[in-house]
Amino acid sequence: MAIKFEETGDGQYILDVCGYSCPHPQMYTKKALQKMCDGDELTLIFDNPSSGESIQAMLDNEGNELLDKVQGDGSFTWKIRKGA
Repeated sequence: MAIKFEETGDGQYILDVCGYSCPHPQMYTKKALQKMCDGDELTLIFDNPSSGESIQAMLDNEGNELLDKVQGDGSFTWKIRKGA
């Protein structure tokens, strides 16, 4: 169970925190966003349903935009744009 954070293209990143429970997905998402530039996009993949609320609150508080939410087989994929 390793965290995967990598750049997949110009201004495009992916963070996979599957297998981790609160508060770790939120903490890793925050750290990943801090490494990114304003306007960059992050694809976040997580599998802990309760993490969604805390991640959403953090995004709202920090001015980041949730572009898309997809729920799959036991996992969630969110597309996030880093705000100013």
